[in-house]
Amino acid sequence: MGLTAAVLAVDAGNSKTDVAVIAPDGTVLATARGGGFRPPADGLDKAMEALSRTVEEALSAAGAPTAAHISACLANADLPIEEEELTEAIASRHWSSTVTVRNDTFAILRAGVPEPRGVAVVCGAGINCVGMRPDGRTARFPALGRFSGDWGGGWALAEEALWHAARAADGRGGPTALATALPAHYGVPDMPALIEALHLDRIPLRRRHEATPVLFATAARGDAVARGVVDQQAAEIVTMATVALTRLDLLDEETPVCLGGSVLAADHPVLTEGIRTKLRAAAPKAVPHVVTARPVLGAALLGLDDMEAAPEAQERLRAHYT
Repeated sequence: MGLTAAVLAVDAGNSKTDVAVIAPDGTVLATARGGGFRPPADGLDKAMEALSRTVEEALSAAGAPTAAHISACLANADLPIEEEELTEAIASRHWSSTVTVRNDTFAILRAGVPEPRGVAVVCGAGINCVGMRPDGRTARFPALGRFSGDWGGGWALAEEALWHAARAADGRGGPTALATALPAHYGVPDMPALIEALHLDRIPLRRRHEATPVLFATAARGDAVARGVVDQQAAEIVTMATVALTRLDLLDEETPVCLGGSVLAADHPVLTEGIRTKLRAAAPKAVPHVVTARPVLGAALLGLDDMEAAPEAQERLRAHYT
């Protein structure tokens, strides 16, 4: 008879899924990695089929047919109605007795703090921010794009860089080195050629995000337009963090502000210093730091929180990943 694990931790993003099976004492019994979890693009049934393969691989490797509790931090769980739908879908697989579904930004936050208290801003392909307190209070944003009031992340930065470069090239905007740096990166002679190549898909859409590192490199060389875009991103990150701190009554307490996602993990000096400077002015007691731990650690720690596990179990789990 197989053992029953304490926590089945799931961190499922758009590009990959990590699963970990955790014993009651915090020991990691098994892990598995699978493809992205994309219900909006693939449909819920297909997305759940892919998730099932990864979960069942991990449970099989652990010798545990079920777990007592599932802690799932999922991309696209942006609204309460989506969390409810995903909770029902996971519960129907009968992998555990109880299920908690959260947005995947909570995994970044919990991975970066010693207790469930703080704020996290994730800036990867898009942008999101959440906060939490040990008493269960949370702060969050819809993070659905510009129509829900959000701006930033790698895709938005790439579009902004291309916009400024195009306008500089045709005279509608001020001069910027982006107008030469971007065509050079993509191997075309000038901005009109780059615009044509993007429009006709000679440069595929998936490569558009490559404009973001070019933006940061151009900003680091002192280009005023590029620096302005990076400064706008820093301001947006600080605004989201400050609002979350205010909602949770943490603005006047020393509180971690975790910075995660590919854009922030790259630790671009112009962006990082901009965030720190603006955060000192808006929330002097906030303590920012970049989180590089794998988000599945955060999902697992949240699961142990849900089960009121002993501190020693959390310490053992964190030691495994760090």
